[in-house]
Amino acid sequence: MGSTSRYASERMMLTMWSAPRSRSTAFERMMMERGDFTVLHEPFSHVMDFGSATVLDHQVTSEKELLSTLKESPGRVFFKDTTDFHYPELLNDKPFLRDGVHTFIIRDPREVIESHAHLNPEVSRDDIGFARLHEIYDAVADATGEAPVVIDSDDLIDRPADTVAAYCARVGIPFDADALRWQPGTPRQWQRTERWHEAAAASSGFSRPPRQYARTVDNDPRLAEYHRYHQPYHQKLWEQRLRLV
Repeated sequence: MGSTSRYASERMMLTMWSAPRSRSTAFERMMMERGDFTVLHEPFSHVMDFGSATVLDHQVTSEKELLSTLKESPGRVFFKDTTDFHYPELLNDKPFLRDGVHTFIIRDPREVIESHAHLNPEVSRDDIGFARLHEIYDAVADATGEAPVVIDSDDLIDRPADTVAAYCARVGIPFDADALRWQPGTPRQWQRTERWHEAAAASSGFSRPPRQYARTVDNDPRLAEYHRYHQPYHQKLWEQRLRLV
């Protein structure tokens, strides 16, 4: 991958793709704590959901404009984004897929579905996002000729230092143990979608707050159908996960 030289250079585009409700916002908070990357919050989904996103002091209003702005960004940039939307321009932009360091985070789809339905009772099957996440994974693998890095968010919760250290080694950035802890609060970038990030905003590190939901995969036929549809895509990504020693 030539990862060490990537970090040694002045420019690096590091991304994390995630189905919604997969703990990617907590990972993003850790990247903010590091301080060595400009961190962008969900620029693709903001363009799709709100019609615009602020990216490095630029207001972009389309997926194509966003890709162009990201390609021209100086320095080291990290962004995470979610796959409750479809990104056709991204999937067709092989130079962007090839030249960035695209990584992925996954979570048990049962937990994802129940958490998502709690916040959005009208959630659709495709909003859950694992099929689209796998689609991006395949596009990156095709563009780069390499298997992208996938981390399991359960590993991130259970073994945060080991998981982040292994991730950093794979993508070629230094591991910063101090960034595993932070002060609770809502960063400015999260305010547009604040209600989706309450757990991450209240956190001071990677944790698993106990949650129980009235609607579950076991008692709601619609959620059960979503689980049947997305489980195979999650399984394929889980099989490619970063294995911890």
